[in-house]
Amino acid sequence: MNILVTGCAGFIGWKVSELLLDKGQTVVGVDNMNDAYDVRLKEWRLSQIRDNPNFAFHQVDITDRDALSQVVGDGSIDAVINLAARAGVRQSLEIPQVYYEVNVSGLLNLLELYKDRDVRKFVQASTSSVYGEGKRPFEESQNTDRCLSPYAASKKAAESLCYAYHHLYGLDVTVLRYFTVYGPAGRPDMSVFRFVKWIAEGEPIQLYGDGSQERDFTYVDDIVTGTVAALRPRGFEVANLGSDQPVSVKAVIAALERILERPAKIEREPAHPADVRATWANITRARDLLGWRPTIQLEGGLRRTVDWYLENRVWAKALRLPCA
Repeated sequence: MNILVTGCAGFIGWKVSELLLDKGQTVVGVDNMNDAYDVRLKEWRLSQIRDNPNFAFHQVDITDRDALSQVVGDGSIDAVINLAARAGVRQSLEIPQVYYEVNVSGLLNLLELYKDRDVRKFVQASTSSVYGEGKRPFEESQNTDRCLSPYAASKKAAESLCYAYHHLYGLDVTVLRYFTVYGPAGRPDMSVFRFVKWIAEGEPIQLYGDGSQERDFTYVDDIVTGTVAALRPRGFEVANLGSDQPVSVKAVIAALERILERPAKIEREPAHPADVRATWANITRARDLLGWRPTIQLEGGLRRTVDWYLENRVWAKALRLPCA
């Protein structure tokens, strides 16, 4: 298959591309290499796959419909995995327009480009944030109309667009709701990357709230296997990808203190109104639909993340950390 992966230099996009290439697929990668966070991290990820002969990279923004059509609109694409997005809850309060341009208008460009072409599959990345403060564990069938941030609302709008194009044009779409993804070369606006860097470098941790808030931390390799499994034709489906094992933020900090063998210095900040109190994925549908289940436990995943940071510390410690 010829598979278009948007956001291919992103945290999940890089690993999805890598797995597809390992499976012998041809990957057309698109990324605009924006500076939402330190571009050196994106360049490092891209360097891990760029020399593969089955990989073609195009520096294109999915909001630029004409440029997008020129590089990937020739009809040779069999499937699309849309991982291009502006992510992050708190940042979306500062620049909500950008979130809608990418997460909604950018997706619309892709849907329009491929609605009448022979594309066998469209996989759309979504987020646990669409559940807001819903009943736990979060199930795909529950109401998602009370989003708490522009980011969550933009992803909810994207899900609705996907269903509309499935209904109108028969596009085969699977929407995946990711839960707190972490791992090596992760996003530097996410808590695990920040905690690792701050503890390793003896810098104070910025902790919002009292640390008792829970997240369904999910290792990136598990997310990636679920994403690739979603390439199977299904009509229209929505599935959670999470660990099904929520853990408190303060427990993650304690685990990293053990792994790095040094204490964390903590600076407390007020809880943020856009943050949900807890997340927890019901993953029954992913098991039934995709034959998928997570395999990496939190302690092992954190150790791999720390190992990556220490191996790349010379340049990783200088990475700019954006607002969380």
